[in-house]
Amino acid sequence: MLDQFIYDLNPLRWLSKFRRTSIPYLLLMFGFYHSLGLIGALAGTMLIQTTIPGYVEPNIPRYLDSVVLAGPIEESLFFGIPLYGLANGNAALVGGLVWTFLHLINTENLSVSSLAYTNWLFVIPSFFFSFRVWITGKGWLAVVSHSVWNCFFFLAGCYAGEYECMSYENPSALLSSIFLATLLVLITYWLYQRRSYLVEKKV
Repeated sequence: MLDQFIYDLNPLRWLSKFRRTSIPYLLLMFGFYHSLGLIGALAGTMLIQTTIPGYVEPNIPRYLDSVVLAGPIEESLFFGIPLYGLANGNAALVGGLVWTFLHLINTENLSVSSLAYTNWLFVIPSFFFSFRVWITGKGWLAVVSHSVWNCFFFLAGCYAGEYECMSYENPSALLSSIFLATLLVLITYWLYQRRSYLVEKKV
C-alpha cells in the first residue's frame, strides 16, 4: 500500500486513476489533497496581500442548503455528466477546469483586486482529487466528501463569526436547489448505467 500511496502522491500521476480503490485509501488521499489546499490557500493569501495592497477575500452570503447541495450539483454537473455522457475522461477534465475557474470569479466584483484568489487556490488540489475519484469509478465518494467538507467549513465559519449563518435564502430557492441536485444526480446515474450497459454489450 505504501508504494501505491507514494505513486499516487507523484504530481505527474495526478491526472491518472488511483492505484487503490478502497474507501480508507481514498479517504487518505482526500486528506492529502485537502491539506494541500489549505496550505496553498494560506500561503497564497499572504502572497496576494503583499502584492495587492488592501486585498480582502470576497465575503458573499452563504447558506447551509447551497453548501450541502454543492456536492451533488457541482460534482454531477462538472465531472459525472461529462465523464459518463461523453464516455471520455478528458470531458471530465475540462469540466473540472471550468469548475475550478468559477471559484476564482465567485465574487460580486470581477476586478483583479477583488477576485476570490484564496478560494481558487484552495480548490485546485480538490479538483485533482475529484477528477481522479471520478475516473477511478468512485464518483459517489466525491459527491459525499464534497458536501461534508463544505459543511464542515460552513459551520467553522459560523462558529468563528466570519459570516452570518443562514439555513437557506428562501423556500423557493431551497426547493429549486433540491430539485436541481436530484435531477443532476439522476442524470449522472442514468448515464453511468447506460455506459455500463454499452460496455457489457460490446463484451
